[in-house]
Amino acid sequence: MKYRSDKKGNKYYAWSDLKVEMMRDPAFRKVYEAQKPKYDLIRMILDARIKRGITQAEIAKRAGTTQSAIARFESGVGNPTLDFMQRVSEAVGARLQVRVVR
Repeated sequence: MKYRSDKKGNKYYAWSDLKVEMMRDPAFRKVYEAQKPKYDLIRMILDARIKRGITQAEIAKRAGTTQSAIARFESGVGNPTLDFMQRVSEAVGARLQVRVVR
């Protein structure tokens, strides 16, 4: 895996490169796949918020929570309740759908 460099010359690994390498590990892949629905939801909510130009504070106000709770949600920290995810979804103008697939 190759380092990349930013404009200041700082070296880093790109997530896309690191992910490819890490997915070769079956244990990592299992954990990653188990968490994928959660992170997909976070990405969709974050994308909707940014697209609409809404701040975390505004989402918090609409969802009846705090800005720090929205920040924790967006960073993937914790395990949000279904009720919380529904309120946040509605706050960005989206509708949360949950289904069980066999």
